[in-house]
Amino acid sequence: MLVTNCSNNYGPRHFPEKLIPLMILNALEGRPLPVYGDGLNERDWIHVEDHAAGLVAVLERGRVGETYLLGGRAVRNNLAVVRALCAAFDRLRPESAPHDRLIRFVTDRPGHDRRYAIDCAKAEAELGWAPARSFEQALEATIQWYLDNEGWWRPIREGRYTGERLGLTPGKAG
Repeated sequence: MLVTNCSNNYGPRHFPEKLIPLMILNALEGRPLPVYGDGLNERDWIHVEDHAAGLVAVLERGRVGETYLLGGRAVRNNLAVVRALCAAFDRLRPESAPHDRLIRFVTDRPGHDRRYAIDCAKAEAELGWAPARSFEQALEATIQWYLDNEGWWRPIREGRYTGERLGLTPGKAG
């Protein structure tokens, strides 16, 4: 048996409840970019293609009985992620700049972890795997994917899901 754990994934086709796709779609629509609490909650981010490459490395070179942590070596607080996204949007859609004017701080969600990250040194050393994309380059490529694929995300936004936080008790805001 092989076990893997990963940090937060982002990339194409990510359901828009999560931070990066939600911010991308809100920015595309000129809607507020809600940042929970003070925005200083930290996460390690890995692009989905780097995660997939890590899984392949584990399957091909991993030792049975071992656990491998696949991280992006891209620890960022949520506010820094949203600001990086705004900066990328300012380059890709300068006619709507500055996008950071859309940032709004909202009440923190219940049970919001302050920090989680993964140390992927073992996977790098034993498997010869490492994330190939920088966070900023992969974030901009992800934004470009959403710009180029409105046919994928528009039906989601026009259907039952309009950007609200899922998984909360009915009648509770979050």
